[in-house]
Formats: sequence, structure tokens, C-alpha cells
Amino acid sequence: MYAYIKGELTIKSPTYVVLETGGIGYRLHITLHTYSSIEHQERARLWVYQHVKEDSLTLFGFHTEEERDMFVLLISVSGIGPNTGRLVLSSMTTEEVRDALVNEDVAAFRRIKGVGPKTAQRIIIDLRDKVLKMDKNALTSTPIGNTAAQEALSALTALGFKRPQIQKALTLVRKSHPELDKTEDLIRFALKKLS
Repeated sequence: MYAYIKGELTIKSPTYVVLETGGIGYRLHITLHTYSSIEHQERARLWVYQHVKEDSLTLFGFHTEEERDMFVLLISVSGIGPNTGRLVLSSMTTEEVRDALVNEDVAAFRRIKGVGPKTAQRIIIDLRDKVLKMDKNALTSTPIGNTAAQEALSALTALGFKRPQIQKALTLVRKSHPELDKTEDLIRFALKKLS
């Protein structure tokens, strides 16, 4: 199994690239988000997923390890193959997929060509808990003091907001106001995001 391939981009298109390293050109199928990230680069490192079937071996390349990991989760769902997984990650960013899973947003997945209501429900049922487990340390890894973030989370939960929405709001606050380190400031700014 490959982790990543680093080399010269000899061919670039919105659906695939050829990445040359060591005299070998690897054809990697990519998402539109990956293409927009590497479109103007001559060299790149792409995180790789190798898909093996009876009659073919296909490589998929991703600009970030996070995008590759989300792709692997998506194709673990029954009825979601690599092409549909790539289509999901071309239509939505990794963060948007995560938010749609956490908030059980069936409509977000239904907007993707080839994903019907049953498949959208299956994606959410199969992946929501996995994504929540992956993100459980999201707040404690923030530069905001752990105590302040945890107190803000507890206070906002007591006010009746749902934990995933609170975590998303606090993450947005952290990105836009990294200087905040008091619980009351975090709550005040998070409430603006939640309303």
C-alpha cells in the first residue's frame, strides 16, 4: 500500500494527473478540490489510495491526508464505490462532508449526482459515529485553554444547543479570534455563530 507519491506533475486535468517519480509516471485519479490545490504547481506530494479489483488496479490521489482518509471512510459504505466517493469529495470539502455527517444533513448528500435518499441515509448511519470519534479531541487540540473550551462547551450544552453545533461554532471562533482565552468570551462569540 502506498502512503503518498511525491514528484513532478507531467499531466494535469480536473479528473486525473500523472505524477512522475523515479522515472515512473503514476496515473492518479483526483477530486476537483485536489486539482484546484495543485493546478499551478509543477511538483506535488499526493496522498494515495490503491483500489484493487479482479480486473484492475487504480490509484486515487489527494492533496491532503485528511481528504484521503475521508475517501476511505466513504467507500467503506455499502453502495459507495471509488467513483462516487470521488464525486462526493469533488462536490463537498472534507469539512462539509464531516459537518453533513455530524448534523445528519441528508439533503447535502442528495445534491450529489448518483446519491439517492437511501444512499444518503446509509452514509450518515454508517459514518456519523466514526467521524464523531475521530473529532472527539477537536476542542482539546485547540490553542484555546482546555479548561475554557470545555467550560464553554458545558455552558452552551446547558443552554440547549447540540454538541456538534457547539463544537463547530467554537472551532469557527477559534479560527477567527485566536486571542480569546476566557470562557465568557468564547461563549459570547459562539452564541453569535449559533444564532
